[in-house]
Amino acid sequence: MNSIEKAERIRRMKGVEPVSCLTGYDFATGKLLDEAGVDLVLVGDSLGMVVLGFPDTTHVTMDHMLHHTAAVARGVERALVVGDLPIHSYGSPAEALANARLLVAAGADAVKLEGGLKQVDKIGAIIDGGIPVFGHMGMLPQRVLEEGGYKKKGKSDDEVEAIIEGCLALEAAGCFAVVLESVVGAAAARVTAALDIPTIGIGCGVGNCDGEIAVISDVVGAYPWFVPPFAVVRADVAGETKRAAEEYISALKV
Repeated sequence: MNSIEKAERIRRMKGVEPVSCLTGYDFATGKLLDEAGVDLVLVGDSLGMVVLGFPDTTHVTMDHMLHHTAAVARGVERALVVGDLPIHSYGSPAEALANARLLVAAGADAVKLEGGLKQVDKIGAIIDGGIPVFGHMGMLPQRVLEEGGYKKKGKSDDEVEAIIEGCLALEAAGCFAVVLESVVGAAAARVTAALDIPTIGIGCGVGNCDGEIAVISDVVGAYPWFVPPFAVVRADVAGETKRAAEEYISALKV
């Protein structure tokens, strides 16, 4: 199955079954997620915080994204691999297409970028280049410095209508799906109902979107220093890593 067929498979899941999405940042995680049966692996610029130790995603570069996308892609055979276009990498249609091609050359099947109406021409250029695009609306992490923090979206009717307008523009431009991040639950449900493509929620509550995306570090408990309030931690990888290291040290120093 080629990249376009994989993206189309995700698009056709709307109204049929929930879309499962997890982030991955390295070969082993990509391989494990693929073997587990996840539908989509996102090499997110969230790696800036949980892998590289930056305070937010605005420090992530194309070099970072290419390095980690290549690593993940080596481990994935079945799932759709999506690479994030980082901040300052899609300022024009030509730049967006050039950098999308670099991510695909590294192993991505599709790319994701943030924003609505202002990104339509860039999305069009990427899709015309034969590369599927995953949209992203609601709270946009690459704008965290402009907005002065991470703020919930969809609290007013005007804001909900703006999100719907942006998502419809992304759909019309050819996106196969769209991430809705930190949107009020009822608002996310309205957006989902307005679209013919899947909405993939993060921090939008349960059952308000066509699928869910989660950061793998949150799911497995590998990054205990900050866990979003909406995250469901299903393992204690951090605790086990520390315990094993302490056991190793103790055995060595007997």
